[in-house]
Amino acid sequence: MSRLPRVSPVNVPQHIIQRGNNRQACFASEQDFARYVNWLKEYSKKYFVDIHAWVLMTNHVHLLCTPRMSNSISLMMQSLGRQYVRYFNGCYGRSGTLWEGRYKSCLVQAEDYLLHLYRYIELNPVRANMIEDPADYHWSSYQINGLGKESELCTPHPIYLALHSNAIQRQAAYRSLFSSYIEGQLLEAIRVNSNKGMAIGNEQFKQEIEALTGRRMKDKKIGRPANPQKKKLTEM
Repeated sequence: MSRLPRVSPVNVPQHIIQRGNNRQACFASEQDFARYVNWLKEYSKKYFVDIHAWVLMTNHVHLLCTPRMSNSISLMMQSLGRQYVRYFNGCYGRSGTLWEGRYKSCLVQAEDYLLHLYRYIELNPVRANMIEDPADYHWSSYQINGLGKESELCTPHPIYLALHSNAIQRQAAYRSLFSSYIEGQLLEAIRVNSNKGMAIGNEQFKQEIEALTGRRMKDKKIGRPANPQKKKLTEM
């Protein structure tokens, strides 16, 4: 059975997850992280993908990005994945696959959910109990978005820029978003929709994407369908 093509409308942000096969480590040294970042920068520019936020963990990667042309994210991820696997296998004397099949992706409604995804991604090392402050983790975009570190990789999204017209105050406003963590229903929605390739957004956004693409963007209701006859009897 052939795989469905990815839903990737131009100018709609996406959350990308790339995992190591069987959750094995895909970064074993600082050099590995640096190589991945350099190739991410190269291929995002080559294929016209804006990278807004990212984090590289030991066995997986999160990206928040916006494609500026058709199929650009797929082209970027294919080129990046192959290049990095060749490097990694060569360095460590291994062969075969490194990644867990195709990367996961889901569309994100920018107006209501984009900044939540920024936080979700950059708080990954905190949730993993690696650090207490996201500013202490080098391989994420927090130092750029929250502290003003210069980057040739990061392209700020208009929603991020709208936090304040002044860069210093914008960074302060951004840091204030991290006074609380992503948890509860929002955390579950991000995880479930990202892994299933659904959309993260309100009902109107999901309906618009479904109408645009012809693909379902939300889970079916869990459980067996109601029996109309049984319902009628209970109401008598």
